[in-house]
Amino acid sequence: MAHIIVVGNEKGGAGKSTVSMHLATALARMGHRVSGLDLDLRQRTFGRYVDNRNAFKKQANLELASPTLCELPEIEADSLKPGENVYDHRLSAAVAAMEPNSDFILIDCPGSHTRLSQVAHSLADTLVTPLNDSFVDFDLLAHTDAMGDKITGPSVYSEMVWTARQLRAQAGLAPIDWVVVRNRMGAQRMVNKDKMEKAIKNLSKRIGFRVAPGFNERVIFRELFPRGLTLLDLKDIGVKQLNISNVAARQELRDLLKALNLPGVTPNF
Repeated sequence: MAHIIVVGNEKGGAGKSTVSMHLATALARMGHRVSGLDLDLRQRTFGRYVDNRNAFKKQANLELASPTLCELPEIEADSLKPGENVYDHRLSAAVAAMEPNSDFILIDCPGSHTRLSQVAHSLADTLVTPLNDSFVDFDLLAHTDAMGDKITGPSVYSEMVWTARQLRAQAGLAPIDWVVVRNRMGAQRMVNKDKMEKAIKNLSKRIGFRVAPGFNERVIFRELFPRGLTLLDLKDIGVKQLNISNVAARQELRDLLKALNLPGVTPNF
């Protein structure tokens, strides 16, 4: 069976689609068969990223390893039984179609609560939650007191992940490996950064997730999107000498893949 990676949280601007595209492309470049599904049916950033990549490959006559983007199939309403949800069937049908030809299925979720996102979380073997390094984003996981020192309770997103874990347990499936990825961290040590690190560490023990390093804020991520490229493609398009920032960004991707500890994956770039 394919290993399902779900990239999700309920807040926009955390870098979900950038993380999704870089993970999917890195796995494809390492020889794994990767299928992708974008559940943000309105903005479709991950889907646009893959579309841009395919268009650029054709225009530049380049062969670049890529994920295979799939779409949610349409389901006839009269085929549903009373009480059944059409989105559940669309998602299960999409995963069933991708699975025979995939080692990994990567599902990018919208930055809001939807039925599709909720069901996708219950399918996750690995759940990746990108999180900006601020207490505004930390509120996605848990509520804190005014000083940011004491955790006062879980958030609705954490409760949704808990529900997804219960559903998997009831179905006899392996537990979700939940990994919170700290994105856009500043290079300097600051009081807020230290408090965030302490708060996330404490929360990880309480609600059961691992913490992994993500990507620092870099202009190159915005520059690569229109062509559908990732950090790993730079030499393929003629960049002979990577600058320090690009080298550091590749190392961040390598560190993230190592931290995820996906089955059969050894970063070799």
